[in-house]
Amino acid sequence: MARKNQKEFFKKEEEFEQRIIDVARVTRVMAGGKRMKFRVCLAIGDRKGRVGAGIAKGADVTAAVAKAFTKAKKNLIMVPTLNGTIYHPVVVKFKAAKIILKPAKPGTGVKAGGAVRILCELAGVANITSKILGSNNKINNVKATLNAFKSFKAIEKKEKTDGKIVRGANELTVKPKVEETKSLNLKDKLKKLINIKKEDK
Repeated sequence: MARKNQKEFFKKEEEFEQRIIDVARVTRVMAGGKRMKFRVCLAIGDRKGRVGAGIAKGADVTAAVAKAFTKAKKNLIMVPTLNGTIYHPVVVKFKAAKIILKPAKPGTGVKAGGAVRILCELAGVANITSKILGSNNKINNVKATLNAFKSFKAIEKKEKTDGKIVRGANELTVKPKVEETKSLNLKDKLKKLINIKKEDK
């Protein structure tokens, strides 16, 4: 029973979900003949914005998957989202692969195919529409999609403070904005500055 509980605990502790995108048998011609290996393209993600992909070769599939996983962990990127979708439409071209990503309304789901769908699901993008144009090479499509995700930048929310800097519960008064003082007369400016000094005391 103890071993079963330990296995369940380690399964819960797994940080990333992994999905195999492509497995191919490749050969290399050597002096003694052909040497066969397996090439694996693997994508990982936590469904909370982090996603990555890795490509590796190995003598068998399990060895190639392990290598690809370590490579994908090193190449993680953060995908900023807004209400479960991307910020704006984007068109990305990588070699012969061309991919279009567009934001979608809540409830649309992931309208994508192939490698793009896997990456969007692992990144945690709930609503998106996409189209793969040009090449159907899965590895190039993965790289194009990751380049598209890298092009998004998180929008910083800035609050209008109207001459006040808010720090938690305390409010520190500062000089009024330049735009406000330009429209005021000299007398009004002096009165405003006197009032600010009185409030500071």
